[in-house]
Amino acid sequence: MSEALISLANVTRGFGAGAAAFQALRGVDLGIDEGDFVAIMGPSGSGKSSLMNILGCLDTPSGGSYRFRGLEVAGLSRDQRALLRRHALGFVFQGFNLLARTSAQENVELPLLYRGESATLRHERARAALASVGLEGWGHHTPSELSGGQQQRVAIARALVTGPSLLLADEPTGNLDTERSREIMDLLTALNRDKGITVVMVTHEPDMAEYAHRIVRLVDGRIASDVRRAKHQDGGAPA
Repeated sequence: MSEALISLANVTRGFGAGAAAFQALRGVDLGIDEGDFVAIMGPSGSGKSSLMNILGCLDTPSGGSYRFRGLEVAGLSRDQRALLRRHALGFVFQGFNLLARTSAQENVELPLLYRGESATLRHERARAALASVGLEGWGHHTPSELSGGQQQRVAIARALVTGPSLLLADEPTGNLDTERSREIMDLLTALNRDKGITVVMVTHEPDMAEYAHRIVRLVDGRIASDVRRAKHQDGGAPA
């Protein structure tokens, strides 16, 4: 049996010391397979952000084990974790995080620029990534010339341009109206279904979580439930 893409065993994360100490994660066990689509839910302060930061190699556990494709992440240096982020992970945020005075294509090219790729390769891959999210021909537009939904598509294209194995989406529809939210969720579903990209998404919205294969709920730094849902033929949320 192949090893899970992500394996967390008794992961803890604490902050502060003494009377100010706070335990954000309290012994989390979680396995996520290649091609899964997981929604992480829970009230404010439940540990969602701490968990996502650890999954994204932006933080390390205080205790326990985090393995990515069998590699113990805690044993990596800061530079090695940065390389893992650069080559295997993609990030999508609620606030889009696009450079305001930079074109959509240039925004998408940024991760490749950090990797030192040639201009020709950057242009080619950025155009392909924009096309994959339905924005072919929109590369010359700046964020101010795009709708919120289009800006989030650019952000997703930027996350995809490096060919990541894992897409981490933190409240990806939080700044969008209902129609645009559904468009983004349909896009994430298609990327998961058609390209096999593993998606882990934090959301407060139950109707957005319904798009996922699994819904993991955190309460007080612990997993309160982990429910796998039946996949629908169209890959989207149930009617």
